[in-house]
Amino acid sequence: MIKRDYLLNNLMIRRHNNMIKVITGIRRCGKSYLLFNLFANALLAEGVKEDHIIKINLEDRRRKNLRDPDTLLQFIDSKLVDSDMYYILLDEVQYVKEFEDVLNSYLHVPNADVYVTGSNARFLSKDVITEFRGRGDEIHIHSLSFAEFLDAPQKNALPREGQLLEYITYGGLPQVVLMETEQEKRSYLRSLFTHTYLKDIKERHNIKLDGDLEELVNILASSIGGLTNPHKLANTFKSVKGSVITQDTIKKYLDYLQDAFLVEKSLRYDIKGKQYIDTPSKYYFEDLGLRNARLNFRQMEETHLMENLIYNELRRRGMDVDVGEITETVAKPDSKYERRHLEVDFVCNQGFRRYYIQSAYRIDDDDKREQELRSLRKINDSFRKVVITWDSIPRYQNDDGISFVSLYDFLTNPFSLTDYETH
Repeated sequence: MIKRDYLLNNLMIRRHNNMIKVITGIRRCGKSYLLFNLFANALLAEGVKEDHIIKINLEDRRRKNLRDPDTLLQFIDSKLVDSDMYYILLDEVQYVKEFEDVLNSYLHVPNADVYVTGSNARFLSKDVITEFRGRGDEIHIHSLSFAEFLDAPQKNALPREGQLLEYITYGGLPQVVLMETEQEKRSYLRSLFTHTYLKDIKERHNIKLDGDLEELVNILASSIGGLTNPHKLANTFKSVKGSVITQDTIKKYLDYLQDAFLVEKSLRYDIKGKQYIDTPSKYYFEDLGLRNARLNFRQMEETHLMENLIYNELRRRGMDVDVGEITETVAKPDSKYERRHLEVDFVCNQGFRRYYIQSAYRIDDDDKREQELRSLRKINDSFRKVVITWDSIPRYQNDDGISFVSLYDFLTNPFSLTDYETH
């Protein structure tokens, strides 16, 4: 069993808060296990009676009749036979028509505490939260973090380099992490992407001519860490594939992929101007194993994979993450000036804290070091600036106040972005 204590604690502290707990996340990331096993077992350990934990897996075809909203209501009501607290756990609730009405029916039942999971943002994190007007409490979960990955059997026996390489190659979907052979992992990930994720999007949105959707996924997988937008993508389709797909269609497809939690969009932020830049943006994959499987485990550039990995970890820690841009003016030999745009990989905000982060696979020579530090040196505020590198280095801070930390330390130490002595 892989412990997910942080997520379990998040659920436990939300009990009896008079809200519908909405657990969202990509399919197969462990939502059902968290709810039906870890959470249910924690309730039993506290003395909750087993018949007061109502577990319904709506993805199970044997429960197909409960996808009818009235039938589901009658079934749950039949289980509430006394005034003690009941915990209603509904898995993949988007299978139920008018599920908002079903959930709303239990908001005013004093001894009903409701938890639901779902794999689509548009049907859950958007519509449910709006429907309940502040009575929906969303808990978004990701696939296993690297620290959770290390809790899996046999992972600690690997050298650090081997641990990072396996995680960055096959990702953190729990079932994949527990598989023993590379062939098994690769086959499962390929099948999952095609026959679960993409199939679900096509069926949900009635996409008949799906070639452009498939190609868009391939383009995004090939260009993680690259700036793009629907206009640029439409030009790529036209020049490379001879397709006449429109910008509007591409935008819809990008929204579908985000709603299914397959990818996330990171906006550009002008650090000096303190404003967002509409376009282009970057797209990162929720799970690197899925991204790699989509490309048949080709294009394994560590620099781009590491950037995606850092983005995922920052989001997992609850940060809002943007792509930073800062402008510098450089004098030219002809006495004219040139404006150059420098990139800061990530501008991260969490409450009153902000971090500027550069992902640097290697900084083993002066030119590379100067390239990575130049944009950070141009930032005039006092927020922490951090360079994360694949190299196994002790953490230190240079004369410019820029901190250096290894990727391994960043992933395994929850305080790796702050001063150790304060914890």
